[in-house]
Amino acid sequence: MYEEIVDFALATPAWLHVLAEVGTDAGLFVFVALFGVAAWRAWRGPARDLALVIAGPAGVVLAYIVSEVVKILVREDRPCRGGVATIAACPPPDDWSFPSNHSAIAAGAAATLVLVWRALAWVVFPLAAVMAFSRVFVGVHYPHDVAAGFLLGLVLAPLFALLAVGAVTPAVRLARSRLSPR
Repeated sequence: MYEEIVDFALATPAWLHVLAEVGTDAGLFVFVALFGVAAWRAWRGPARDLALVIAGPAGVVLAYIVSEVVKILVREDRPCRGGVATIAACPPPDDWSFPSNHSAIAAGAAATLVLVWRALAWVVFPLAAVMAFSRVFVGVHYPHDVAAGFLLGLVLAPLFALLAVGAVTPAVRLARSRLSPR
């Protein structure tokens, strides 16, 4: 399946190649912006909502760390090292393939954003899926790398965020009490 996707990708227009390579990282900036908007929306709402917005990126980082640990333990070679022509340059030999960190981050960001702003689900989950697929499209991951990374981020990031929200909520209340006019 990997080679079929990569062969298809190579036959697409050059502008799509650029979009696929740049879009994966640009999508991460979209998630950062959405966290910013979510924080602005939650600023005057319940302290727990703002705490979830703050804990969300921390959950994503922790999911990324787990993904990186799994990657170091599994040590699966990138598929692009097998002499297959790809859109993207193949990462260095010590940059392993399984699971996809980009997919874990994208799915984790989507899932944690939906915890506090459910109406975004129809936007953020497709965006995360396209970002994950682009890693196979450009040739740097197998489909199972992307699926595993997506699942890892989807489950772990919101779990970590929900575990942290109890500690963050009192800090939000304290900060609000000190920032509000007396």
